[in-house]
Amino acid sequence: MQYMNMNPIAFTLGPLTARYYGILMVIGFVIGYFLLKKLAKEKGISEKIIEDYFIYAIIGTIIGARLFHVLFYHFYYYLGDPIKIFYIWEGGLSSHGAIIANIIIALWFCKKKGVRFYDLADIAVIPFALGAMFIRIGNFINQELVGKVTDSIFGYKFDDYPELRHPVQLYQAFSNFIIFAILYFYRKLPAGYVFWMFILLFSIFRFIMDSFKDLPFYAGLTLAQYLSIPIFIISVVCLIRLKRR
Repeated sequence: MQYMNMNPIAFTLGPLTARYYGILMVIGFVIGYFLLKKLAKEKGISEKIIEDYFIYAIIGTIIGARLFHVLFYHFYYYLGDPIKIFYIWEGGLSSHGAIIANIIIALWFCKKKGVRFYDLADIAVIPFALGAMFIRIGNFINQELVGKVTDSIFGYKFDDYPELRHPVQLYQAFSNFIIFAILYFYRKLPAGYVFWMFILLFSIFRFIMDSFKDLPFYAGLTLAQYLSIPIFIISVVCLIRLKRR
């Protein structure tokens, strides 16, 4: 793969510095909002419900993803420089944390508003998968979460690494788009199927993608791979239970 010198900063305007990561995150949220409104209309969920939910979803995604990343991936780094916890524009959002936070928020929100959980969850995971694609592209531009050393045709030369490495961020971006496309195509399945399909596909792709990452391995697996195993099992069990109804 051809080397390109990437600058994570899109532009500066006085004291304001705009990074591609932040811009892509905003793009993901904006597209996700309008897509969610479209899907909600198909489900018969009011626009007001979606507007209220989306505010909580944004907050939950950022806080949950950031906290999980800080606590489970780079705890001592942030312990030594706590102010960096708030520098989300530099990257460092965990998809596991975002999913867990969004499930908790959706459960609370649905109970508060009298909405069935699966009615909301089935449509919320579709823009979530698409938004995750933009985040992974941002990871690539930030040159973070790089892959293992490789001599394959996909090898990419990141600025701070002497060897060619897997551009695993782009692999994940593509896998997130595949998940989005599958969920969107099957979005009219009975209640619960799309949500658990997302959980299932996420666990499978995440397990595969982490095998390309330059991360610490514990007894042969990364932390995310260990987390993906019970998530996969739970999703399979729940899909089987839905089918038997």
